Amino acid sequence: MPQRSEDLFQSRLAKLHHLRAQGLDPYPPRFSRTHTAQQAIALFQQEEAQHGAPWRTPPVRVAGRISALRAMGRATFLDLRDGSGRLQVLLRQDALGNAYALTKDLDLGDFLGAVGPLFRTRTGEITLEAQEIAILCKALRPPPAKWHGLRDVELRYRQRYLDWMANEPSRQLLVLRHKVVQAIRRFLDQRGFVEVETPILLPVAAGAFARPFVTHHHALDRRLYLRIATELHLKRCIIGGLEKVYEIGRVFRNEGIDNRHNPEFTTLESYEAYADYNTVMRMVEEMVSTVAQEVLGTTCIPWKDGKIDLAPPWQRLSLRDAVRERTGIDLETASDPQTLGEQMRRLGLAVDPRASWGKLVDKLLGEKVEPFLLQPTFLIDYPVEMSPLAKRKPDNPRYVERFEAFAGGMEIANAFTELNDPIDQRQRFLEQEELRRRYGDEEFDRLDEDFLLAMEYGMPPTGGLGVGIDRLVMLFSNSPSIREVIPFPHLSWSQEELLTEVDKHLQRLAGNGQPMTAADLYQALVASLPEEVRSRLTEPELRKRVEDFLRRP
Repeated sequence: MPQRSEDLFQSRLAKLHHLRAQGLDPYPPRFSRTHTAQQAIALFQQEEAQHGAPWRTPPVRVAGRISALRAMGRATFLDLRDGSGRLQVLLRQDALGNAYALTKDLDLGDFLGAVGPLFRTRTGEITLEAQEIAILCKALRPPPAKWHGLRDVELRYRQRYLDWMANEPSRQLLVLRHKVVQAIRRFLDQRGFVEVETPILLPVAAGAFARPFVTHHHALDRRLYLRIATELHLKRCIIGGLEKVYEIGRVFRNEGIDNRHNPEFTTLESYEAYADYNTVMRMVEEMVSTVAQEVLGTTCIPWKDGKIDLAPPWQRLSLRDAVRERTGIDLETASDPQTLGEQMRRLGLAVDPRASWGKLVDKLLGEKVEPFLLQPTFLIDYPVEMSPLAKRKPDNPRYVERFEAFAGGMEIANAFTELNDPIDQRQRFLEQEELRRRYGDEEFDRLDEDFLLAMEYGMPPTGGLGVGIDRLVMLFSNSPSIREVIPFPHLSWSQEELLTEVDKHLQRLAGNGQPMTAADLYQALVASLPEEVRSRLTEPELRKRVEDFLRRP
């Protein structure tokens, strides 16, 4: 396969040189088109209905990528695809004259401009008969072998442009995502919210339970973090007098990759003064159902083998009751890590004996409750240990006014009645720092002194919301994986990348000036490789790589 790919590349390269030898530019700077493929078809249909058959329109100018090519001696049919669809083009030697010779240098994937009238062939297909053609871009590599449906999942995600080139549904997902984001913006803008952009590089990565990405500002010689949430800066806006604010933007969490998680993802966060989590609940169910109706034309959407009805009102269920109903565990009585862990083990759950109580509740929720919340549901009233930024319930201070929204068995939103007591907030942050010290392997929220200073100037009662845009698009598109709805998802190492990383380590180890045997080099290599690389390669593969490296001149 690699040799065949190289042969095809060389063949196309030869055609490129041939075009240039004729004085033609295979990459001209512009081509003025008058119609897209669909506009050209619509024009013909309109004129044909007016004038009757047979009919030929005045010349139009179209352009697109060649997706099919059928040569038949003195005539060639090809399909041009642009962003609107497909149009058949007829190239005839009689109509093109010497320019017809260009067809010998055409390949699938090339971009072509064509000028000519539209007519209907004997088979009934609307077609442009080219009077002029121009090569707009010579593709040096062929499109995917299965032009009408690239199926290699690994290739689809790693070379996303090939996925979009071959799979119309994948391209339409990009359009759907755009429409969802635009509809959310309209919904919030119409309600008086102001969109704000907050910093991505921060001195403290606070606002969520997550491990941050770390970077370094060289001019300041200072460690900075990519934001894990937009919350604390949006709250500063509320403190400053903006009563309704939101941001749709990327956040970054240095965590695992799976069907529902990507290290960088898009969230909507909004904050509204003089609102509480009940206000926000009503807004969420109204917003999601409104966006679904606007984008999909319905609030009843397919999900896997069933249907989800997004129309309000959504079910409301306390977290304590949901856990008790699904597991029989009462969080009021299992109120310490040892008791809760013991009861979870009886359910067959693996429990880390070093885990905090809040971490165990989160695991219990994720494995025994969340997967069963298929219809839209608000889980409300969370333990205070899990929510350091939420306001306590007046009638039960062990719990806070927080909800998470679930649909399709996954979380799509998280919201609080925001904590606005600066003394309580400082104490909560200090408790989080203590938990971090005690449970070093877990992530807890971080103390941000500048935010606490802002809080001391006063923040009104506020309802805050976070919505996972990627999860929402998954729901709207019935997509099983977040990788389908993120244009360029992060992926684990490819085999080629793994071996390249191994070679880098071998070169570094062998470059220290000390002679090493194959066995010594292998042991040093294993010790130096990152765990993810080491775990993805077998011992024979690594030993062979070492031997091949030592045989190199």
